Amino acid sequence: MNTKQGSGGVGRWVMTAALAMLGAAVLAGCGPKGSDAAGGAGAGAGGESGELAALGMAPEWTLKRLDGTTLKSAELAGKVVVVDFWATWCPPCVEEIPGYVEMQREHEAAGLVIVGISLDQAGVEAVRKFTERYAMNYPVVMNGGGVTEAFGGVEAIPTTFLIDREGRIRHRKVGMMTRAEYEPLVKALL
Repeated sequence: MNTKQGSGGVGRWVMTAALAMLGAAVLAGCGPKGSDAAGGAGAGAGGESGELAALGMAPEWTLKRLDGTTLKSAELAGKVVVVDFWATWCPPCVEEIPGYVEMQREHEAAGLVIVGISLDQAGVEAVRKFTERYAMNYPVVMNGGGVTEAFGGVEAIPTTFLIDREGRIRHRKVGMMTRAEYEPLVKALL
């Protein structure tokens, strides 16, 4: 038996299996719903009062909007902010957008600002066309400047952070939640 040929076949099999597992992890990471704050969709809730526990201070960041101007987290001080890491190619991300559009429209006067941080690598123009097609009425910025790392890393998308008026992260979710599931968390901070 030719051991070189046999080990090459095993190597190819191992590589194929590893790629298949990686692909499955990427697809699963893009879509499962939940939160890692304290378990479950209502994670971060503290005690009987239903208040959301603080998970730490939100990092400061400055990112480019689609029109080339900058948006700084400091400009959002005193607002309730939803920071959504997303991409145009992620089905669960896209599924959440209509709910975010509706929440922005309905709660903007109460101090809500949703910020979409695009992780797309196809460029600003592709993201701009997407935002127009979906009538996204909230600020969309392009990822950069180490913002994903500043938020503790983004291992799957969507990953979304809910930040209170004092700049504290009150909820972190990885994966999709419906508007009916997520809006009560937002409203609790308005």
